[in-house]
Amino acid sequence: MVEAFVGTWNLKESDKFDDYMKELGVGFATRKIGNMTKPTTVISMDGDKVTVKTQSSIKNTELSFKMGEEFDETTADDRKVKSIVTIEDGKLVHIQKWDGKETSLVREVDGNKLTLTLKIGDVVCTRRYEKAE
Repeated sequence: MVEAFVGTWNLKESDKFDDYMKELGVGFATRKIGNMTKPTTVISMDGDKVTVKTQSSIKNTELSFKMGEEFDETTADDRKVKSIVTIEDGKLVHIQKWDGKETSLVREVDGNKLTLTLKIGDVVCTRRYEKAE
């Protein structure tokens, strides 16, 4: 099922990303930079290991994991979190927990489009990607 997400995805539009970052506790300067970047996300598989690379002119991140197994992650904004990624109803669901807080990053593919829905508390951010040709 993860195969549907494999590929290179370019960010095309983003709604409420600043609100989401603010709720995470990201500082003003970092939010301004974050709002200006248009990252590319590369999702790949090697056996049962999934790798998600996010590349931008500002910062590159990479995480590798096995589906359904908790792992330690350091986020792009330097939070140390416990993460788990599962497939639910055809969606790639990534849950991060730290300091009594929780956020979800849900990826959904429809043809050559990927929608990433970020939620923390009452804040919902939507980021829309297109698959690179």
